[in-house]
Amino acid sequence: MTDAPDAPEPITKPVAEAALAAHGTNPWRIPDFRYLWVTRVAAGLAIQIQSTTVIWQVLDLARVGGATVREAALYAGAVGLVQFIPLLILTLPAGEMADRRDRRRTVAFSVAGELTCAVLFLILALLGAVPLWALLAVAALFGVSRAFLAPASQAYLPMVVGRAALPRAIVAQALAFQVGAIAGPAAGGLLIGRFGINVAYGVSAALFVIALICILLVKTSGKPANAREGGDLRDRITAVGEGLSYIWKTGVVIGAISLDLVVVLLAGMALLIPVFARDILHVGSEGFGLFRASFGVGAFLMGLYLARFPIVRRGGIWMFGAVAVFGVCTLVFGVSRIAWVSGVALAIAGAADMISVNIRQTLIQLATPDEMRGRVSSVSMLFIGASNELGDAFTGLMARILGPVGAAVFGGVGALAATGAWAKMFPSLRKADRLE
Repeated sequence: MTDAPDAPEPITKPVAEAALAAHGTNPWRIPDFRYLWVTRVAAGLAIQIQSTTVIWQVLDLARVGGATVREAALYAGAVGLVQFIPLLILTLPAGEMADRRDRRRTVAFSVAGELTCAVLFLILALLGAVPLWALLAVAALFGVSRAFLAPASQAYLPMVVGRAALPRAIVAQALAFQVGAIAGPAAGGLLIGRFGINVAYGVSAALFVIALICILLVKTSGKPANAREGGDLRDRITAVGEGLSYIWKTGVVIGAISLDLVVVLLAGMALLIPVFARDILHVGSEGFGLFRASFGVGAFLMGLYLARFPIVRRGGIWMFGAVAVFGVCTLVFGVSRIAWVSGVALAIAGAADMISVNIRQTLIQLATPDEMRGRVSSVSMLFIGASNELGDAFTGLMARILGPVGAAVFGGVGALAATGAWAKMFPSLRKADRLE
């Protein structure tokens, strides 16, 4: 591994330059960023509402069809799987495309694709009883749209706000994600319970319409600096290889991406929370809901703080410190037998995760030339998706071998060990300073 190369030249998009000259480091004063942020909020809420509704509908169809509880749960898990497979296959080619074509248009087409899938889900719901394969087919198409959306949107953000405002813009985008993560599932459950799945799908589609309108209102050009010309398949495979090579040779980038993968793989708590709520802390479904919300609330509050007081110095130290705190919180959650202590541990873990995510994404964006941002963002998003999916599988395996408490303790110790190991293996990441 090598230290990161010199930071790339500032983005040379006229709108971003004018916004930077007028507004400095405050992205909220940039109209295009505000439209982009609303796009993220609306799409995030739509995705969460739709996901909640699809899983509920699949479970209901399975149970009505005579499936056991375990079989129904397996069918529900298939919804996530059929969305992850397109992400796994298409994310790297999508990143290469984001470095070759207009990123704003790619985001717009991807949101339009998500809207199309939302309308298809609504039509299937209006038709009444539908085969499970039809829901899974639409879910797979939705995964295709998300595969192209992620790298293009990540690479487009610096073009809209410029480099100086990027750290605060990343915090704001993370806040937008948390709004969806916290409010989306609750809204989906409320809509299903009060009005039925038809209305839930309709609301999701309406939110995608809002997201599409807002991204179309953004004026900043999405054409990458030094954009590559289109080539044949061999050229595009070579371009993907160039992106992977850049990541591998750049200590800041490969260190930040791989640390997130390892920590989430070892210390992901999502699968353990319902087990602890039901069988260890005995707080029932209401406690389970509060535990799930605690992590998101902690992340959201920290995001609000960082939006007002961003971290601008000693980024590497702050990131490693946040990951260590996350590991400690995982340990506390594993050994706690007091519900409120467990809830506080989850909230602090969410706050630490927000710090880590903010610094990691900022460092990756600042260390990557504009013409490679799509490919680098695609690898980052692929690692995030893989860590979530594989993390649940690994945690389930550890819980089977060590029990739930042992799995949580193992994860916390593993996260702390990874923090120390990565700080030693990637000195450029540890010494990373300015987040401007």
